[in-house]
Amino acid sequence: MKIQGQPRILALFFILCCSGFTTEVRSQKLLRLLHYSDSLLTARYRRANIDTAYIIRPQTKWTLTARLNVSGAKLEMEGQQAGTPFQSELTADYKSTISMGVNYLGLSLVMALNPAKIMGKYKDFELNVNSYSNRMGFDFIYQQARNFTGWHETEGMLRIELPPEMVKLKSLNLNAYYAFNHRRFSYPAAFMQSYIQRQSAGSFLLAVSGQGQRVDTNGEYESVLKVTNIGIGGGYGYNWVPGRNWLIHLSALPTLTVYSNTSLKVNGERIPINYHFPEVILTGRGAIVRQFGNMFVGTTMVYNFTNIGSKKKLAVHNSKWITRLFVGLRL
Repeated sequence: MKIQGQPRILALFFILCCSGFTTEVRSQKLLRLLHYSDSLLTARYRRANIDTAYIIRPQTKWTLTARLNVSGAKLEMEGQQAGTPFQSELTADYKSTISMGVNYLGLSLVMALNPAKIMGKYKDFELNVNSYSNRMGFDFIYQQARNFTGWHETEGMLRIELPPEMVKLKSLNLNAYYAFNHRRFSYPAAFMQSYIQRQSAGSFLLAVSGQGQRVDTNGEYESVLKVTNIGIGGGYGYNWVPGRNWLIHLSALPTLTVYSNTSLKVNGERIPINYHFPEVILTGRGAIVRQFGNMFVGTTMVYNFTNIGSKKKLAVHNSKWITRLFVGLRL
């Protein structure tokens, strides 16, 4: 029996050896692929067309970041109805989220958590996508909110408090920029921490903005307001380095509306709203960053304001903002 079983044992040993050899070969191929990919990403990451006297890449490859995000929105309307002036103001509940991000050579993965939504205290939806490079970047902000509260006042009458769930808002904001002095001025240094601003520098900016919005109101007067705007303009951004390891950023991007499509229906009756010059979309950004070796802390803010229409019929002012507190570590 031992003589008969020996060939089987040898065959099994041979198969295991071949299997181990195959696994080792696959592991080596995978390691070579990972090393090759790392080399390509590193070369791309370090190949940025920048003036290193002003901005540099961090020497590390990994960046871990924790953020506290707080956002809010306000909607204001004023105009005249049957010759009588009126004014309304609506504010959405603040939204707070906690996010964790991992960045490897410019590739990022971010996960966010909303404690209020988990506990059932926040039912709205909001999506923020931000992409900043030295040359160009954009903000994409989508919101669905029905927790607006506020008031409505008609001249000569008492102010009426507007309860929650009376107003439903869907809005989309898109803002893009192009920085002319992108070799010395870095948006990512202020907002993504994927660059380090060594000396103060500023840049003129080309900007494009777009907004789509729908506001539904229920109650005594059921209304539907639809707004679509596209604006083109320019502005200026500045990164101030007041001392070593400090960065303070401010920028403003006003755009003038070149396309406007606004419609309003009240109790099924269409009310015409004509374009009123000037209609503007304004995007403001600010940031403060402090570095401690491979660690950094700071805060950023993005503010969007839209002004459309005329007080003689209907003017709509829309504000949307988000601010972030963050702490990070480079590895």
